[in-house]
Amino acid sequence: MLLALTAMWGTAFLLTKVAVESLPPELVVTGRLVIASALLLPIALLLGRRLPRVPRLWLFYLLIALLGNALPFSLISWGQRFIPSGVAGILMAVMPLATLGLAHFWVPGERLTRYRVAGFVVGFSGVAVLMGPDALLSIANGGGQLLPMLAVLAGAISYAVSAILARLRPTSDALTSAAATSLIATLMMLPMGVHSGGLSPLTEVPEAALWAVLALGVFSTALAGIVYFRLVKTAGPSFVSQLNYLIPLWAVLAGVVFLGEALQRSHLYALALILGGVLITQLERTHGNRPQTG
Repeated sequence: MLLALTAMWGTAFLLTKVAVESLPPELVVTGRLVIASALLLPIALLLGRRLPRVPRLWLFYLLIALLGNALPFSLISWGQRFIPSGVAGILMAVMPLATLGLAHFWVPGERLTRYRVAGFVVGFSGVAVLMGPDALLSIANGGGQLLPMLAVLAGAISYAVSAILARLRPTSDALTSAAATSLIATLMMLPMGVHSGGLSPLTEVPEAALWAVLALGVFSTALAGIVYFRLVKTAGPSFVSQLNYLIPLWAVLAGVVFLGEALQRSHLYALALILGGVLITQLERTHGNRPQTG
């Protein structure tokens, strides 16, 4: 499930970049959410899933829709209009660090350990190597890109809070949770999408942008939402946060396969660091949880 989410969300950066070159970010976000809702709601009804009647659960759905869909989708889509994908990837790597800190206080059994801290430090180093020194320098220099970078950073932190909320939500199945949150997020974004030009003829929009929004809705939002809720519930938000180390790697591999980009030696070093970081965080399963005697 982690690898499936890596593929679906890793490709979302490429698809978003294609879409926002021709469409307003608000319309791109609204379009992917409308498509996701149009898929998830009928499937949930056909499978006999009923919307829950627990008010507390709907409060969680509302917060997750805002902090896990509408807000980060909008912030990151807007930021990607002005900053390179490498800079966005490095900023997104802040998400697991924020998730670790939040989970330490809010989620039972998710306390910080030396393995998790060391693993995430190594993984972040891999992200830095993957993106290269130019992206790091652009973050240090700031300049006119400061506001877009802050927007992407805010999106990453928003995802971290959403991961905690998804873990703490009352018991509900993944399909119902994904359908409910996508519907609420769609209602949140619909006025902004229409105001940004949502009623303009589709014939005036480049085909590549339309296909990108469609793929974002079907794979990166609808299907990914179901997998995400299942994975958070079974493995925990800190494990899911490792996506932000694997997603930049997926973007590089997609460029090699589909765009013919050359695979550099630094990419291989980054691969070793990223996967090494994932391994370190899992070492506590065999070494960190041994029963103590005496």
